[in-house]
Amino acid sequence: MSAQPADPRPSRANLVLATLFLGMFVAGSSELLVVGVLDLIAADLRLTIPAAGSLVTAYALGLALGGPIMTALTIRLNKRTVLIGALAAFVAGSLVVMMTDSYPLMLAARTLTGAVQGLFIAAAFATGISVVPPERMGRAIGVVVSGVSVSGAIGVPLGTLASQSIGWRGSFAAIAALSAIMLIATLAVVPSVPSQGAGARDQVRHALAPRVLAVLALGSLLFASVYAALTYIVPFLQEVTGISGALISVYILAYGVATAVGSFVGGRFADTNATRTLTVAAIGATLCLLVLHFVGTIPVLVALTILAWGVFAFVTAPAFQYRVISLAGPGGALAQSLPASAANLGIAFGSYAGGAAIGAFSTSAAITAALVLSVITIPVAWATGLLRPPPATQPATQPEEAGV
Repeated sequence: MSAQPADPRPSRANLVLATLFLGMFVAGSSELLVVGVLDLIAADLRLTIPAAGSLVTAYALGLALGGPIMTALTIRLNKRTVLIGALAAFVAGSLVVMMTDSYPLMLAARTLTGAVQGLFIAAAFATGISVVPPERMGRAIGVVVSGVSVSGAIGVPLGTLASQSIGWRGSFAAIAALSAIMLIATLAVVPSVPSQGAGARDQVRHALAPRVLAVLALGSLLFASVYAALTYIVPFLQEVTGISGALISVYILAYGVATAVGSFVGGRFADTNATRTLTVAAIGATLCLLVLHFVGTIPVLVALTILAWGVFAFVTAPAFQYRVISLAGPGGALAQSLPASAANLGIAFGSYAGGAAIGAFSTSAAITAALVLSVITIPVAWATGLLRPPPATQPATQPEEAGV
């Protein structure tokens, strides 16, 4: 499931994890930046907003479908080499987007960069797990995955703000520069992490076992429930809660900070009992959405509920990753790329479901759609908690495998 620690010294491990965290922060900022500068890109390239929005869809599909394929193709490579190659591709992809006036070329660049991010995510998790003892696997995953959460809370708002001064091309130039810095840091800090386990064909058999697919389905549902509401949270705050202007940014920032906290804390809970974490967090997120449904017109209660929702929603992220890797057993190296794919498919479905609900009813219906999806996650989380890894890969140091 995981490699032996490449370097057992805690200080060195923390430095490696910090580097991976920053790498995920840059990757997450690259992924989400288009959302914040969509109108600027559309105006500059003379595109419609839906056409510009296809850049977001292309990236998500690249990550969801291309990430596992690229991971399978590079399964035998040293993970340090994979990280370096992925960061170099981030630099190239960002520069292409920055310099081109061709929409098809930009679309292709974003699709390929999305696939590379999926590859980077899998290699980052494999590397993070390799530098810590088995009992700290969840915390390592939590640190790595929180890089994406922090990018949503800090990186994207800063990039969007900067684009008002330096333009959207300048923002992508900044992403290219940060990717280059992380490339240098990876060369200096990250140790060699040789490939573990079988070849791609055997990896696929274990990574796509029914028990793994069941947890991936749970992950898709979890993210669908979040994004059915989150995608439309701004119009909800404007039309239902009655706030506007800079105050909306404060609410969104608060949610982003809460997701980062949830990711960090979720890693510790995953080490203790990943199966229970998923079930409890699903219940907590459902209760938050239920409260939001009833108190949506009260700004203070909405703010507190959004904070709690952000924590519960992303406490699940490390536990989700942990369970997929654990259940894949010998296919763990390939399986590390699958949670990001499942999450992106869930995000796409959730966004569609929330939009359809608004189209059929009203803005607040997005919260109702999210609540319905979230209720479904509770029994699914409980049921998948009964699943166990292959006996030969079931280490005694994983408490959640002893029962819920």
